[in-house]
Amino acid sequence: MQRAHNKASGSFVSLPSGDILVPHGAMIGGAWLATTGVRREVLDPATGDRLAEISDSTAETVGLAIDAARLAFPSWARQSTSARAAQLEAVADAIKMHASSLAEIETLDTGKPLNQSVSDVRIAERYFRYYAHAAEHFFGDSIPTSEGMLVMTQREPYGVVAHITPWNAPISQLARGVAPSLAVGNTVVVKPSELAPLSSLLLAEILRDVLPAGVFNVVPGDGITAGAALASHPRIDHLTFTGSVRTGIAVSTACARNVVATNLELGGKSAAIVFPDADLTAAVKTATGALIRNSGQSCSALTRFIVHRDIAEEFTRLLVHSVEKLRVGPGIDDLEVGPLISETQRQRVFALVEEAVQQGATLLTGGVTAPHAPGLEQGFFAAPTVLGGVTPSMTVASAEVFGPVQCVIVFDDEDEAVRIANGTDYGLAAAVFTSDITVATRMAQALDAGQVQINGFIGAGAEIPFGGVKHSGHGREKGFEALHGYTQLKSIVTHYARG
Repeated sequence: MQRAHNKASGSFVSLPSGDILVPHGAMIGGAWLATTGVRREVLDPATGDRLAEISDSTAETVGLAIDAARLAFPSWARQSTSARAAQLEAVADAIKMHASSLAEIETLDTGKPLNQSVSDVRIAERYFRYYAHAAEHFFGDSIPTSEGMLVMTQREPYGVVAHITPWNAPISQLARGVAPSLAVGNTVVVKPSELAPLSSLLLAEILRDVLPAGVFNVVPGDGITAGAALASHPRIDHLTFTGSVRTGIAVSTACARNVVATNLELGGKSAAIVFPDADLTAAVKTATGALIRNSGQSCSALTRFIVHRDIAEEFTRLLVHSVEKLRVGPGIDDLEVGPLISETQRQRVFALVEEAVQQGATLLTGGVTAPHAPGLEQGFFAAPTVLGGVTPSMTVASAEVFGPVQCVIVFDDEDEAVRIANGTDYGLAAAVFTSDITVATRMAQALDAGQVQINGFIGAGAEIPFGGVKHSGHGREKGFEALHGYTQLKSIVTHYARG
């Protein structure tokens, strides 16, 4: 990597491919600015040891980043769409060139298995390539009206767009929001989670000589200081937040005071309904995969499997067998399940599992203790867990666990399945397993979710809109919907003489 000018001091992080320097400061206006906020240790979830040290951004630092983005906005917005597309392609090329380092630091920082980080970096690259070209096909409309009038609409960028990104998928979540924001002419300020900021800071260094100064700014720090300063600042024009419902409400409230538009992706308690005619192999694979991806730390993870009584025993037997084969270990060892992000999160998961058992659920595998394999004693590990006999009234059936815990709930008829699936405050994603297309269609229409998948579940690609309903948030990321979300509509009415 090019060691560019004006670099703030940083920490060397030891990657399998070699040590790499992650700066302490904030990337503002194309230069590293040393910050005066709290010095913070970033921990390795696999060991609990210090991985690096960063400095939090203060409210003053956040203000400087917004000023830099606002200064860069007019010239960036005036560029032709094709010129911006070329620069986003260059971003994608840079991500591809440094993919190994980005994936390794993502794994060390979040704990996820290396293959998942490699996939996330590829997804990040894909977002920039997709939106580089999607924006070239993003138009306004003409509206037919009375003679003597020509009515057109055009989409215009907001200006400065803030992105507060989560710790479970830092690099892909950053790219998911930043790529469409930049493609349509906005400039951005990103605040990564203080629990996993390293890949975002590394990307900021990688892109220093790729994007014009001020177009892409990164301000590390916690939510209480840096996040609150960003959300409440009167000179941002739009904000996207991914995280908890409680924090999302606080962020939205702060933005509302300045009439700033928001896009929120909040919690989830996604359900999968399995009918008697379903392919159980596919259903079990999906249920197991929900525990593998980010160790269950995913808003859209299908963690409630609502299974018809006729097949519940067989489904549960197959699921337990599948989950018990999962190997747990440090993400860099590239096994199936890595650690949780922190000891706090691990204790929360343990408490919810313990409460479920106290409320009458059956612990079928896993449980409240971490695996005691050699080398796993110090990290934030939790055993992949399956709970049977779960009922809708139990806390674990409605609370977002955010860990490798799968719940099996039994249903008897279609209406009951829908009631159970829709019986939470969330509505991010859902799935249906059946060989009957009529049932599948009926269920897809009945489920309260922003996305429903039939006979499988994957993190759908850049082309497919994604977002939630109810307490899972509002607005849509990905697809052309994101381009709409990061632009404002202007109507232009021209009156002309007739005849």
